[in-house]
Amino acid sequence: MPVKFYLLLVVFFFVLQTVSAQNKYNLSGTIRDANTGETLIGATVKLSGKTNLATSTNNYGYYALTQPEGEYTVVVSYAGYVSVVKTIKLNKDLKLNEELKTANDLSEVTVSATNRKNENVKTAQMGLERIDMKSLNSIPVLLGEKDILKTIQLLPGVKSGGEGNTGFYVRGGAADQNLIILDEAVVYNSSHLLGFFSTFNADAIKDVSLYKGGMPAQYGGRLSSVLDVKMDDGNNKEFKFQGGIGLIASRIKAEGPIVKDKGSFMVSFRRTYIDLFLRASPDSSVNGSTLNFYDINAKANYKIDDRNTIYLSGYFGKDNIGVKDLFENNWGNVTTTLRLNHIFSDKLFSNTSLIYNNYNYTVRLLNDVTNFKATSLVRDFNLKQDFQYFSNKHILRFGLNATHHRISPIDITTSQESQVNSLTQEKRYGLESAVYVADEWAATEKLNFLYGLRVAAFSLLGPGNFSTYDAAGNINSTEAVESGKFYKNYLNLEPRFSVSYLFNDENSVKASYNRNTQNIHILTNATSSSPTDQYVLSSNNIKPEIADQVALGYFKNIQENNYELSAEVYYKWLQNQIDYKNAAQLLANSNVESELIYGSGRAYGLELFFKKKFGKLNGWLGYTLSKTERKFAQLNNGNYFPARQDRTHDVSLVGIYNMNRRWTFSSSFIYSTGNAVTFPAGKYSIGGQTAYYYTERNAGRMPYNMRLDVSATLEPRKRGKYESSWNFGIYNVLARKNPYSIEFKTDPTNATKTIAEQTSLFGLIPSVTWNFKF
Repeated sequence: MPVKFYLLLVVFFFVLQTVSAQNKYNLSGTIRDANTGETLIGATVKLSGKTNLATSTNNYGYYALTQPEGEYTVVVSYAGYVSVVKTIKLNKDLKLNEELKTANDLSEVTVSATNRKNENVKTAQMGLERIDMKSLNSIPVLLGEKDILKTIQLLPGVKSGGEGNTGFYVRGGAADQNLIILDEAVVYNSSHLLGFFSTFNADAIKDVSLYKGGMPAQYGGRLSSVLDVKMDDGNNKEFKFQGGIGLIASRIKAEGPIVKDKGSFMVSFRRTYIDLFLRASPDSSVNGSTLNFYDINAKANYKIDDRNTIYLSGYFGKDNIGVKDLFENNWGNVTTTLRLNHIFSDKLFSNTSLIYNNYNYTVRLLNDVTNFKATSLVRDFNLKQDFQYFSNKHILRFGLNATHHRISPIDITTSQESQVNSLTQEKRYGLESAVYVADEWAATEKLNFLYGLRVAAFSLLGPGNFSTYDAAGNINSTEAVESGKFYKNYLNLEPRFSVSYLFNDENSVKASYNRNTQNIHILTNATSSSPTDQYVLSSNNIKPEIADQVALGYFKNIQENNYELSAEVYYKWLQNQIDYKNAAQLLANSNVESELIYGSGRAYGLELFFKKKFGKLNGWLGYTLSKTERKFAQLNNGNYFPARQDRTHDVSLVGIYNMNRRWTFSSSFIYSTGNAVTFPAGKYSIGGQTAYYYTERNAGRMPYNMRLDVSATLEPRKRGKYESSWNFGIYNVLARKNPYSIEFKTDPTNATKTIAEQTSLFGLIPSVTWNFKF
């Protein structure tokens, strides 16, 4: 019934628009960068004449407007680019493609200050943060490596997964409740070197959008947020090279035309070389160790004709960690996306995608006797079809997608002499599908709506043996299911609704409600992402996680959009949350579902954000006041207790000062309450060994976290087409020993006493990076 309703709604909308479009004409086209040919996402196209109307380009730079016949002034603008102003006579359907020049090309012209003036106030979208890739170069980070995931942690509502870690929590959600996609492909593990660096090489990235709430209906599959990352298309005008050399990593990027103005390519490579320093160590146990990662981003596109463009992109990354003669651990991601853009008409835009992604890891113990090897795999095949229909005051989006999941839990092989037994766990298969429809409606000059419905289905597939368990975790029954058979099915409706009301051009209030469901889950006791995290699908025991979120916000712009101010409050209800029994065994457990318990949760908070966008001095101040709790009948007497990612206060301050054309200085300051943690309440002795006694879950609190980072960027004078820059940074200027973990030990001088030993990873760390471009 929901699918039929969806189809009828689409047909009705097309009929309605066909009738209302009489005596009106279409203006459509693509907006690009004049230097590179890159399409510009979110560029503004505004018509002034009989009526005033504005729209933004989609993810492929395409736009469409419908207006009555007449003469109009067209203004095309984008942040940091020279606006184009033209007069047109709209007496037939027109194509208007424009290429915008950057501000550096012409110094005596007026440059558009925003992608769309007051867009943050006018649009109905809530909880959306866009990352400026240019300012990313100036924000100080660990060891000077530009990092998208560490940058978003400086935004209100986003909490760090730990000191120096790329893991993050959004509005009370767990780390696995964030949907991270790169050119539409899901990235299951987005970190390198155990979380200290992200998989995203900033040189290869074109656009980053983070949805903290009010997610549009085209996104689904996770509860808390969507991080949508898009790679550069490549320069279709001329060949360009850029890169950088840092203390621990170097990178290189090449791009250029396949056929000038019709197709382009981009290839970017990055690698660390920490292991090269280890080889210089006089310690034989160190100089044979391995510690590195590499990643490759590649993309190509070709414009077949005026209505068809094809894209092929991929990511290939690998981590390698090993200690000589002891162990090896490697893991990596592979993603591939093949897309076809097709313009059916001036109003109807289509994108068809075939997507593949693979995440795997291997652990080996380098011992001739043990011969221990553990492997795991998550592999997806995904088909997506998305449409956009542009009307007078509407942008209708509708589409479908189907993903086939294959999960291979940990398989262990050992020699016969090993004390560890070999183990082969059953693979799990699932089919996740969805259809959606959404409408962005400018109802009046003051009232805007964004509403839609996503129908999400999940099926657990055979082959496999599926068990049910009693309260003690014992098997009640087991059912053998044949290959391809649908064993367990779930269907969920996910309504999405947002509305904004403008008091005037600079002040508005917004409200939103959205529901999300999740059918792939991570089982881990760690506080941050780990390569050995175990993935499981919804099953007869594990129900889909569900989150309902409401939000209310006030948004204000000051001094011609030079300053932004916002305040948002949110409340989130969580169902079917997963936790673990005390002393649960998660790794290499064929009946891991017997160790799980299920409950509910809630999260609520206030987010304040103040940003100065332009001028010599710019930056932002963010503050989050929040509470995140979970509730399980088996824990804490069935009462709510803090989730481990619960932090009451989070403060971030970022400042960037452009002193002149050559020098840019920046700094960032963070303060946060410590995470909730379970500390022992007592201890006792068993067979001469000390055992600790625990009471309430997460009743303790880690010490607070505070850090100040600074950096300076020097840009020498440009020599022809050659450019370079030097970035100098200091991470943790205050040299504060922020807590990474706390371990309780018996006092070696007094066995009756217990001491708490804190581990801190980073003190004061300087960095220097040389960047070049030609």
